[in-house]
Amino acid sequence: MLFPSVETAPLPRDSALWALYRSGDFIDGYRVKAPYAPREAAQIAMKFPVWVRALLGLRQIIMWPFGLKGEGSGKDSIAIFPVCKDTEQELVLGFDDKHLDFRISILSRDGHVYCATWVHRHNWLGRAYLAGVMPFHVFITKHILARVAKRARSAHP
Repeated sequence: MLFPSVETAPLPRDSALWALYRSGDFIDGYRVKAPYAPREAAQIAMKFPVWVRALLGLRQIIMWPFGLKGEGSGKDSIAIFPVCKDTEQELVLGFDDKHLDFRISILSRDGHVYCATWVHRHNWLGRAYLAGVMPFHVFITKHILARVAKRARSAHP
């Protein structure tokens, strides 16, 4: 198992992402043991390694002709993602695009940090894009959560 500290886990039902969810939307969920508040966990997770930044740059080049946004704009953001909601329990990042809307939830509960992604696809390009990035999405999500768990183990043995 590549990321033994990362569990597949449903996002708690009180997450803000569930209010967005409609039949046919994509939503996933993972968690790790870590005592962090959502923003702190997101700041650890979103310090992307060089290979993730390179993949995001490649994504930007490939998707530019189709008009897919590269990053959101706004005063409060983490990595390339604008903050949509920030509470003690949950941080929601993401933006809307003409092909798809997406949000990332970092939620803290009972000594765990959850990470989930919600995607609403608007058209065939949104469906094709999500299908194309899915293997990378799962690997990157597990990788960043494993980093959160590793930091927690070293900081709180």
